[in-house]
Amino acid sequence: MSQVIKVGMADLNICKSPDIITTIGLGSCIGLTFYDPVTKVGGMVHYMLPDSTQMRNKSNVAKFADTGIEELLKKVIAAGASKSRLVAKMAGGARMFEMSGLSDVGNIGARNAEAAKKKLQELGIRLLASDTGLNYGRTVELHCETGEFYIKAVGKPIKII
Repeated sequence: MSQVIKVGMADLNICKSPDIITTIGLGSCIGLTFYDPVTKVGGMVHYMLPDSTQMRNKSNVAKFADTGIEELLKKVIAAGASKSRLVAKMAGGARMFEMSGLSDVGNIGARNAEAAKKKLQELGIRLLASDTGLNYGRTVELHCETGEFYIKAVGKPIKII
């Protein structure tokens, strides 16, 4: 019997087969997963902002791409994943609010997605698939038995990447 592990906003957790890890309500936030296909250990971070270095209050590492992705990496390795086998998948990074002009607030989703790519490159982890951008929210699930990443959005067919 598999369990569903929920990850909240600015939160992260890990899971092992046969469990499923999920997060809801990804707008401009990113849901990024790591998965080791051999040990079937996975994990997910739901972060809100691209860069902790711009903030005074950094107490919640899962809130930021740079610190959240590093923390997730530590946790999946501690749970038995091998860094050399890890693959990443991500979704979210939508442009949820139309802003006039070139506002950074309106484009936080694209900056969040970019921050993940940069961090993964730095860590040497391959981004296998992503579903980011556009203007709608997403709910995602990582199935640790198969490594399949389910993306659900209102009024759209389920996407599996």
